[in-house]
Amino acid sequence: MDADDRLRPAVSVADVDSAGRAGDVAVAFDLEDSGPLEGRLDRVRDFYDLGVRTTLPSYNNRNAAGGGCLDESDEGLSAYGRALVREMNAVAMVVDGSHCGARTGLDLCEVSEQPVIYSHSCMRSLWDHPRNTDEQARECAATGGVVGITGVGIFLGPNDATMDALVRHIDHAVDLVGPEHVGVSTDYPFDHEDFNAMLVQSPELFPDCYTRWGPIDFMPPEEVLTVESALLARGYPEDAITAILGGTSAGSPR
Repeated sequence: MDADDRLRPAVSVADVDSAGRAGDVAVAFDLEDSGPLEGRLDRVRDFYDLGVRTTLPSYNNRNAAGGGCLDESDEGLSAYGRALVREMNAVAMVVDGSHCGARTGLDLCEVSEQPVIYSHSCMRSLWDHPRNTDEQARECAATGGVVGITGVGIFLGPNDATMDALVRHIDHAVDLVGPEHVGVSTDYPFDHEDFNAMLVQSPELFPDCYTRWGPIDFMPPEEVLTVESALLARGYPEDAITAILGGTSAGSPR
């Protein structure tokens, strides 16, 4: 961030708002797996101090904290996972269930005393994929949290990273939990060409739901600029669009 003054570290929500007003980009960090903590709860504070503001306790497969969305069975949060959620609450690090298994995700919402998010997810009832159920979305919203709809083609449909596909998932999520609990999060990897090359070279490392469509399509970040017009065309009121595009943040839990 020192190399480009358009990038600002986001320590708080106010920093994000300030960067937006100035036309800059706010940058925050996350851990998509709690593995770097190495089972030490004191490291939650260490990573928070380094700028990490959200963490996924598990990523795709079971670890010490809980189950992943690609596991055949998910036994939910472990005792360590529950302690991890409580420590994240204590330091104000946001709990993210995006890649967690369904049971683990529901446990996150049960244990957390602060809003839980699904930062980059989709609606399984629209497209059968390993992530995330309507029940998870409802329980997330009940904590005061937000479900961010991702722009990854294999999670929206048959490798369908189009605006129509994204809006269909937004529609379902809004019908389910209301616009104040829905957001947009494209999950765009700037190294996607390398990732797709790895899919081709080592397909055995990935489940069929990742490889069956060939190279994965991702919605580029600039496409998000057209979400507002797409929602307006579907009759969304201005206040709902403002909420979905970031005008509201996670609220008070239950």
